Amino acid sequence: MKNIAGLPLFLFLIVATHSFAQHTDSEAPKATADEAALPFRDIPNLEEPYTNAAPIERNDGIRVGKLKLSDHDKNSILKVSQEIFDGKYGNYDALLISHKNKLVYESYYKKGRIDLPHGQASAVKGYTSLILGRAIQLGYLTMEDLNKPLISFLKDTNPKKFTKGVEKITLHKALTMHGGLTIDREKWKEIENDSVKLKGQGLVQTLLEYSKPITDESQVFLYGNFNPMMVMTVIDAVVPGTVEDFIKNELLDKLGITDYKWSKHASGLPQAGWRASIMSRDMIKLGHLVQNKGKLNGKQFISVAYLEKATSGLERPAIDWMPKNYLYGYFWYYTPVKVGNRSYDATLAWGGGGQRVLVVEELGLTIVINGHDRDDDKIMTPIFETIIPAFAKK
Repeated sequence: MKNIAGLPLFLFLIVATHSFAQHTDSEAPKATADEAALPFRDIPNLEEPYTNAAPIERNDGIRVGKLKLSDHDKNSILKVSQEIFDGKYGNYDALLISHKNKLVYESYYKKGRIDLPHGQASAVKGYTSLILGRAIQLGYLTMEDLNKPLISFLKDTNPKKFTKGVEKITLHKALTMHGGLTIDREKWKEIENDSVKLKGQGLVQTLLEYSKPITDESQVFLYGNFNPMMVMTVIDAVVPGTVEDFIKNELLDKLGITDYKWSKHASGLPQAGWRASIMSRDMIKLGHLVQNKGKLNGKQFISVAYLEKATSGLERPAIDWMPKNYLYGYFWYYTPVKVGNRSYDATLAWGGGGQRVLVVEELGLTIVINGHDRDDDKIMTPIFETIIPAFAKK
């Protein structure tokens, strides 16, 4: 019989299940003052994994429950946790599972800490999409606006200096990474940190001056390519006050997300595609918004029409690094998940290094992953083959 950590498999599962049940609130890994001050790469690895199938109520706005699965499925998830800690899938720091709006499994590994915001990388793009959906819900934009020229919302720009074809760039095009900008990288490096020239709408002004003409041929899927920051600039232009205040007051505060870091772009606007950190449990809250069709506490919080499009498979990008069964929506990914003869729709915000907020609405399932892995695809194998199927049986 296969051995794990020097133990026969059956004995490992008995030991793991016993220790699993013994975890208490005091055992959850928290950052020391010294660790909290360290750069992420210098945070020491945990000496053992923390796993809990009955997460602790922490008065942070997250309801908790227990992992009510068969012994076989529960032990299979425990086995995955040990494998994550052992590095089988790469370098990962957290795995959290919510079922029917209750956190039922919470685990931390390596650099994971329950109270330490974790870098989100490009998952921030998905959060930027939710911010836009919130602006639509509050009436600052409409669904029809998604197909209008992006520049029509930017009154502080000078269209006379724009390259040709800029009217082809709509919010829809930017959200699906089809903005179509073609900018000389060396030329851009000369001004990419110029906070005076790029301030506010100056960023888009400069992009549309520096780009070659926007054509049907240039508007192909190109990941990043300034698209998220163009969307953030529009949100800033249409909401009252600043978009930074809007994010805090109309998204994060209302979700009870108070311990976070959100860097600014050279334009002075919040970063739209990366460089933000939030805690793993707070990622669950963002997933719940998607899982609950944009509702928060029973009230519509994110435009349901927008969210449906954002999390749908609108585009099939022909790029090497994206799995072939993934489609792209509005900064969110879509993929079908096969479980036996059934197929379930899954959507996810995905950031490099292994950051994911994955939602399977039909199963009432939200899964959060954090990591610092250079090849972050392996972790999805146990997610698709072990964890999601365990809940599909219920």
